Amino acid sequence: MSSKELQRVEVLSRVKSKALKLVDAAEIMQLSYRQTKRLWQRYQRQGAAGLKHGNAGQPSNRAKPQRLRRKALKLVREKYGGEVGERFGPTLAAEHLASEDGVQIAAETLRRWMLAEGLWSRQRRRKPNRQRRERKAHLGELVQLDGSFHAWFEGRGPRGCLMNLVDDATGTTLCRLGAQETIWTAVGVLDAWIEKYGVPCALYTDWKNVYVREPTEAERLSGKAALTQFGRMCAKLGIRIIAASSPQAKGRVERNHGTHQDRLVKKLRRLGINNYADANQYLKREYLPEHNRRFAQEPAAPEDYHRKAPGRRERRQIFRLEQERQISNDWVVRYETRYLQLRPRHRRYGPTKAKALVCEWEDGSLEVRYRGDKIHFRELPGLKPKAIPEKPAAGGPPMRRSRKWKPAPNHPWRHQPIGSAALQPPFEVRPSASP
Repeated sequence: MSSKELQRVEVLSRVKSKALKLVDAAEIMQLSYRQTKRLWQRYQRQGAAGLKHGNAGQPSNRAKPQRLRRKALKLVREKYGGEVGERFGPTLAAEHLASEDGVQIAAETLRRWMLAEGLWSRQRRRKPNRQRRERKAHLGELVQLDGSFHAWFEGRGPRGCLMNLVDDATGTTLCRLGAQETIWTAVGVLDAWIEKYGVPCALYTDWKNVYVREPTEAERLSGKAALTQFGRMCAKLGIRIIAASSPQAKGRVERNHGTHQDRLVKKLRRLGINNYADANQYLKREYLPEHNRRFAQEPAAPEDYHRKAPGRRERRQIFRLEQERQISNDWVVRYETRYLQLRPRHRRYGPTKAKALVCEWEDGSLEVRYRGDKIHFRELPGLKPKAIPEKPAAGGPPMRRSRKWKPAPNHPWRHQPIGSAALQPPFEVRPSASP
């Protein structure tokens, strides 16, 4: 039954229960009283099936004969079919059927017949429409994270990146302004979120090396998960990272960027703020509370999915860079361009190609762990790179080039010794006698 027929069934059922008069039913169905009366009589005799159209499920009265359909499809299959690059299309096949075989069929009719028989396929397929994803029901169930590069200070200060966290269920926003979209800027805004709301269940990010990366060949063979430094930190907190395949997939945080690029830029201009520190103080104290009061909404479900936030000391042990480094036989570890001399308590045995875990924090402090224990170290002077002379500035004096040393004309090196006379002073060359 069609939707119109189902609506009529619903209205007439109300008439049957005496909740509605027949005159009012005619007004609701937008029919005349006589037509409504006929429908009501049919409904009383046959029920809901009486309101179904009589031709429903029956072939159309204007349909082509089945004999003509079988003949046309047989000709198409024998003469105009074939592989994808060889077969005729419906329009061309209809032209040849009319000119060569005397079979007059509209191209659209032939297209439907060929599609039904598998003799034609839609080569130009449209891309699937993107459906808007519904919000998550709980606060903290999914938080979207992204960075927005923009001229936030409008020339009064440097360009920057606004690290933005948006809760998917409520639209609650927390952001921090920095120079680049790096690991530490992402850690800073995530740590602020955890301290205020708790640990979320999942983060929705894009495919940047800060958040996710492709596994190496060794990781593919061993089946290990490919984790970035930020991904390892989130794994320790129990946060799942979901990488979006397109900007539209995380449209909530993308639209939030547009709001900040309009409202925040103008507010910073009015206050004359031109540096990151003052901007972050303004974000924390005034802008974000006002923004969340205005734009955040209540979640569909009242339960908060945030987990309890760990303490500051525990978070410090999580938010750090960790790299394994080989220990040399003299207990030296090279970390980037620095040499760390380890001082183990017991040096009865060598490290035997063991590895140490070097931990680094945002402030540059280091810590070395060997077999799970913290080990003392001192930094050795590393190899200094060779100094490269700088090029002179444009318009300045030219660089002074060192000239090659040339011996004087009377230098002994210029004289060629002849016989024993070469060993005697005054080392002069004498012309040989003519024969």
